Amino acid sequence: MGNVTTVQEFTLEGFPAIQHLGKVLFMVHLLAYLASTAGNTVIVTITCADSRLHTPMYFFLSIFSFLECCFINAVIPKLLIIFLLGRQTISFPACFIQAFVFVFLGATGSLLIAVMSLDRYVAICKPLHYTTIMNLKTCFLLVTACFALAFPLISGLVVKVSQLSFCGPHVIPHFFCDLAPLIHLSCSDTSSTEMLAFVVALVILLTSLIITIIAYSNIVVTILRLPSARERQKAFSTCSSHLMVLSLMYGSCVFIYVKPKQTNRLDSNKEAALVNTVVTPLLNPIIYTLRNKLVHQALRETMCKMKISR
Repeated sequence: MGNVTTVQEFTLEGFPAIQHLGKVLFMVHLLAYLASTAGNTVIVTITCADSRLHTPMYFFLSIFSFLECCFINAVIPKLLIIFLLGRQTISFPACFIQAFVFVFLGATGSLLIAVMSLDRYVAICKPLHYTTIMNLKTCFLLVTACFALAFPLISGLVVKVSQLSFCGPHVIPHFFCDLAPLIHLSCSDTSSTEMLAFVVALVILLTSLIITIIAYSNIVVTILRLPSARERQKAFSTCSSHLMVLSLMYGSCVFIYVKPKQTNRLDSNKEAALVNTVVTPLLNPIIYTLRNKLVHQALRETMCKMKISR
């Protein structure tokens, strides 16, 4: 059968069970959105402005924060409109653009976290060779590799989903255009598309997760060998914070995407997606850098310079 799509626009269902609390939820998510955007923007700005932060770790963090800003801006504004006004329509092309941006940025961010884990592994486990291994060229190549690997995989998947037939219903049981609910709405045979989505998610998420686990396992072993108890406590404190964010992100992503049958558990996917789009972007600035003394110092000095310039 050829493509017999008759749907010109979709309607994002949102959270109908709690829509009566729309204004309260709007305010809560608006504050979280503003805090996430501000926190990640501060990280990018401070990293660019302060020469002391021109290191591989902060370079990767600034790229990650930039991705987080784009990631939440692809989804949260629509969610705010849903809470404020109820159901929200979105055109067919806009829906697939949103799906591509969301999944592409999410996949790139997942791979970038693996790169950040490798950076910490080299810094802690091979400190004498750190500056040689993690030079500027290597950092750019690693970031480019994250984008280059994610782009063709996600582009191919989104194009395949967009070529499915959509002949009604047009209500997406989600608060943004994600691939699983779109596949669910199709009136085509979606078995091959579901399998492709499963394989792509498996490749990206599990590759990133395995690299991260191996890196942090070696980091933990190295930390346990430190002679000073104070040094071990400080290192474990930092690692535990990072691992908390990683657990939230990987847990929600694996729950949503790594399953052969994409049409299962769509309702619970919405709650897991909220963790991925609201909670982790809010925690990342706090855990990764805003707790860091060097960032605090750079932030204070930048604010002092701004006051003097006035």
